[in-house]
Amino acid sequence: MVIAVDGPAASGKGTIAKALARHYDLPHMDTGLLYRAVALSLWRFGGNAGNPFEAVRAVEEIGNIDPEDEELRSETVGELASRVSAYPAVRKALLERQRAFAAQDGGAVLDGRDIGTVIAPQAGAKIFVTASPEIRAERRHKEITARGVNAHYDEVLADIRARDKRDASRDAAPLVRAEDADLLDTSNLSIDAAVQRAIELVEARLQASGLK
Repeated sequence: MVIAVDGPAASGKGTIAKALARHYDLPHMDTGLLYRAVALSLWRFGGNAGNPFEAVRAVEEIGNIDPEDEELRSETVGELASRVSAYPAVRKALLERQRAFAAQDGGAVLDGRDIGTVIAPQAGAKIFVTASPEIRAERRHKEITARGVNAHYDEVLADIRARDKRDASRDAAPLVRAEDADLLDTSNLSIDAAVQRAIELVEARLQASGLK
C-alpha cells in the first residue's frame, strides 16, 4: 500500500504522514527533506540558487548531508529549497529516488508537493492536507520562535504566501490536488484529530479497493 500525502508548507502533512507510517508500519519519506538537502548543499559550497546548473550539481552532494542536521529545517534553507525545487532538472534528478522508495515491497508513505500527481500517481490512498495561510503562518511562527529565533508573524505569513505562489505556479510538477485525493483541512483540527481523520480516509480507501 502506498499512501501519498501532499500539501503546502506548514499544513501538517509531515506530522500526518509520519503518524500514518507508524499506524500502518510502513517506511516514510519526507521528500521535502531531499530538496532541503539540495538547498543546504548549495548554500554550503556558495552556489547560486538562481542558477539551475549549480542547483543540479548540489544534488550530487546530498549524500553528505546528515538528515538530522538542524540547518535542514532553518528558514534560510527552506526558502532556498522552495526556489531550487522549481527547476525541472533538479526535480528530474530526484525523481527516480522517490519513485524507487514508493515502489518498494510492502508499500510506503511519502509526503511532499507532487506525490499523488507525479511521484506515485498509482497510490492507493491520497490525501491533500491544507490549512489557511494565516493558520499555517501561526504554526510556522511558533516553530521558529520555539528554536529561540526571532521572527515576526507578518514576515512569516508573507513567506508562506510567496512559497504557495511559487509552488503552485512553477512549470515542473506544480502543487495541485490530485483529482482522486481526499481533502483534509487541518485549520481547526488538533494534531490528534487531524491524524485520526487521515486514518479514517485511508481506511475508507482500503475498504473501497477491497483491501480491508
